[in-house]
Formats: sequence, structure tokens, C-alpha cells
Amino acid sequence: MNRIKDIVIIDIPTINEVRGNLAILEKDTVPFEFKRVYYLYDVPSDAFRGGHAHKEQSELLIALSGSFEVVLDDGFETRRIMLNKPNKGLFVPTMMWRELDNFSSGAVCLVLASDTFDEADYIRDYDEFKLFKST
Repeated sequence: MNRIKDIVIIDIPTINEVRGNLAILEKDTVPFEFKRVYYLYDVPSDAFRGGHAHKEQSELLIALSGSFEVVLDDGFETRRIMLNKPNKGLFVPTMMWRELDNFSSGAVCLVLASDTFDEADYIRDYDEFKLFKST
């Protein structure tokens, strides 16, 4: 089972030049083959997203613009991480409860997912998640 200690911030290769910066996401950058890309935007500052865990899916979260915080919980330990740089990605492995909050104005969260959407992969009840982790 994945634990908080398995959480890593990935440096995204970037080409910096006077015309602007270019960040590159390729198969060598992301620790899994991604099959779905989506993004969150216009999230009110007092709202939160997430509130679930995935049984099989891994994700990479990137703050393309602005900032937000990610609260990760492995069922035993919790960690809060601020994302605010488009050249840093937060790798969230399987079976990790996540909540995203404190979105700044104009924040955009890009998510690369290891699989397509499958409702059966979600655990949306925290008590069920805790039971699943304890077995």
C-alpha cells in the first residue's frame, strides 16, 4: 500500500528563454503512461475538489496558473502540499485520499491520469477508504 512517504514532487523539464518558457511532459517525465488529461479552473476560493481515492489510478497534478493546496491522506498520516509552480508536478499514487482547496484567483490545476474515467475505481466515502486501507 502506498504511504505519504511515497509522495514525490516531479521536476518538469523546462526550456527557459526570453520569448517565454516551455514545459515538456513526455513518457520519461511522468512516472506512468497517461490516458486522460483534464483540468480544473474557476474553482471558488472557498470550495474544494477531490474528496476521493482511486483504487488503481495514479495522477500527476500541476498548478498551471495560480496556486492551490492538496491534502493527501494514506489512512494513517496526512500531508498538505502547496502547488504554485507550473514546472513542478505532484505525483499521487493509488489508494491515496486527496482533497484540493485554497484555490487562488485564476488557478488552473492540470491532471494527468493513468487511466480513463471509471466510476468503479473511485472510493468516495472516507470511512470506506479507511476500512479498505486497514484490510
